[in-house]
Amino acid sequence: MTAIGGLKFQVEQTHLQSLNRARQQLDKATVEPSTTETTFSDRLSSGLRDVAEAQNAARDLAMAYETGAEQDLTKVMVAQQVSSLGFQLTLNLRNKALSAYKDIMNMPV
Repeated sequence: MTAIGGLKFQVEQTHLQSLNRARQQLDKATVEPSTTETTFSDRLSSGLRDVAEAQNAARDLAMAYETGAEQDLTKVMVAQQVSSLGFQLTLNLRNKALSAYKDIMNMPV
């Protein structure tokens, strides 16, 4: 029974130590505020750039697979799915923004 109690004490001490480390890391992260602010247009252009890069990478991998330079089909398929999901997300965001714009334009003044 004492071995179990000792083990429980060790587990609790380890848990407390990990919580204290997490608290210290959180305090460090919250003390240092970000000096640069990211605007909406910066985030939007960065997202579009990331989607374009994913599409280019998928195209390059597919071309490499077709020419025999790439042997891993799963890598090619995953890259194509990432590219497809990014494009679908971008398309849905555009549709939502366009719908919101139309709703605002149709509001009575």
